[in-house]
Amino acid sequence: MNIDPGSHVPIYLQIADGVRAAVAAGIYRPGEALPSLRVMAVDVQVNPNTVQRAYDELEREGLIYARRGRGLVVADGGPDSAQTRAQDEVRRALDDALRAAWAAGVTREQVQRLFEAAVQNTCQAESQKP
Repeated sequence: MNIDPGSHVPIYLQIADGVRAAVAAGIYRPGEALPSLRVMAVDVQVNPNTVQRAYDELEREGLIYARRGRGLVVADGGPDSAQTRAQDEVRRALDDALRAAWAAGVTREQVQRLFEAAVQNTCQAESQKP
């Protein structure tokens, strides 16, 4: 999980987004425990209270829940919920990008070429990650 301290997005939301993405990707599965507050705080180099705030946010969403003796675990519907939220965020980002393109006079054909190039570049970059 990458945390950008210089981002306009609060760190606790970056952590929540990272956990959501990991659940959507199947890294954390239903019934599986998340890293403890302290472990996550050390991993992302933040105060445990910041991680607690992120976990509280995810618990309010119903993505995770507390289980006695196991800590916080992924809810049964967690992956579907995380996947739906991820798709909604992508849709919003694409909508914003398209509005900016139209405002700049970029044609539909140019947008399609740009989109295909971006997909190809991103797929190549992802396939080269260790």
